[in-house]
Amino acid sequence: MTDEVPDEGQSGGEPETSDSLKAFGEVVKAFRKRARLTQEAFAPRVGYSVPTVASIEQGRRLPSADFVERSEELLDAFGVIRGAAKHLVRKPGLAKWFRQWASLEGKAVTLYTYENRLVPGLLQTPAYARTLFEQRIPALGDDEIDAKLVARAERKKLLTDRPHTIYSFIIEEHVLRRQTGGPEVMREQINHILDICARRNIDIQIMQQARGHHAGLDGPLCLLETPENRWYAYSEGQENGLLISDAKVVSILQKRYARMRAQALSAEDSVSLLQEMRGAP
Repeated sequence: MTDEVPDEGQSGGEPETSDSLKAFGEVVKAFRKRARLTQEAFAPRVGYSVPTVASIEQGRRLPSADFVERSEELLDAFGVIRGAAKHLVRKPGLAKWFRQWASLEGKAVTLYTYENRLVPGLLQTPAYARTLFEQRIPALGDDEIDAKLVARAERKKLLTDRPHTIYSFIIEEHVLRRQTGGPEVMREQINHILDICARRNIDIQIMQQARGHHAGLDGPLCLLETPENRWYAYSEGQENGLLISDAKVVSILQKRYARMRAQALSAEDSVSLLQEMRGAP
């Protein structure tokens, strides 16, 4: 849902091995070389960039189902690439309870997020995210922090890779006034949010501190719609997360989110408040 303290699907849990990702990458590389293709020649044939192919072969990036199928067919891999993909561990850096939601999130046609603790993970700058990870209790090791930052960066690509998905974010004003990481980090964070506000498929609204009561006081909330037009909800606390599929409960949460959108500042007024909080550019 969001991030650290409590982490947005990225806090808690033991660090996961990336051995399966590395093994998959070696398989792809072996069949690519068997086909006498360089990464530069292979990448456009499967429809991905050279850096993406390199990351997959190095075990640093989880391949998409599309990449698996295209590689299998292009390299005539006897089903080996497809078989290796079945044993992949989900992305390192994602908490166990968050993985199912993350899988749905990657295909969503509509995604709504309300957050009252911190900036939603999809909107975080690297500096803001690093502050959260570095200040976590119990302390994380450098490798764990790096894995979480990589996972966070991968998730953030949803905002650019899925331009037809409708995104809505409602953020409590106090979250943006808290000097997480210091004034410069927050200034950069607010500038980043302002840049995102310019995208046609993304609405960001601020819930003002002056509003005494609103429909989201029960806590953070995410809602999404799948390509099959089924809705799911997700709620997260400390060291746990709950994926909600019960249609009646999801309907209640949809009604709460709809009320919150009416209670928060409009997208235009939210931009004005963000500019005020940022100060002179």
